[in-house]
Amino acid sequence: MPLKEEWEKTGNWLFRHRSYLPLFILIFLIPAFDEYIGFDHNLDFYWEIGAFILSLTGEFLRILTVGYIPKGTSGRVTKKQVAEKLNTTGIYSTVRHPLYLANFVIWIGVFVFFRVWWFAVIGILLYWIYYERIMFAEEEFLRKKFGEAFIKWAEKTPAFIPSLKNYRSPELPFSLKTVIKREHTSIFGIITGFTFLEVLKTYFLNGRLLPHPFWSITFLVGIFIYLIPFILKKTTKILDVEGR
Repeated sequence: MPLKEEWEKTGNWLFRHRSYLPLFILIFLIPAFDEYIGFDHNLDFYWEIGAFILSLTGEFLRILTVGYIPKGTSGRVTKKQVAEKLNTTGIYSTVRHPLYLANFVIWIGVFVFFRVWWFAVIGILLYWIYYERIMFAEEEFLRKKFGEAFIKWAEKTPAFIPSLKNYRSPELPFSLKTVIKREHTSIFGIITGFTFLEVLKTYFLNGRLLPHPFWSITFLVGIFIYLIPFILKKTTKILDVEGR
């Protein structure tokens, strides 16, 4: 199979499984944690808060993306590529893959949590290789569907490093309801991930499961952040927005 078709095929397979395959990076967590145990842990809390804020910065980028996108341009479809129109305004006028950029920043926060440099490097490299194939497959799909319109947009819009040179205002206003409806799972995932790492660290360092009060409170807040939108989605249409 020619390399181009191989990359597209692999990218489409990774796209279908992108929700959980990145978790395999945690295999490297065990040796990284062994190295981490030998560190000085006096400043752990402040480092962990910094890593958490970094991941929340990635989530903020997701919110800036999701809050403006119209229906049919970006979604949580996992089986195949879907797009009814090409989104080229707002954040999509500065970078072609803003959600993957946002996810990258989120994962960097996780990678640096334990202060083990090689774990962060391996994580970043594996993320890049993984999502490079997915981005290639997505762009092949968009090229075939939108043709010249996609090529013109891609020629002036960076793939992964944003540029404000050709910024165009979004077509639609910011929708907080859309953000709450679509991003509560991602926010809860970040909180749960960091709480898990903190519990793991606390157990192996101190022999107990109860983490720092900050993480316990944050996790309880995260449960409400997840449950309230989940219930509203299942029982009402209050979070539905026309054209989103």
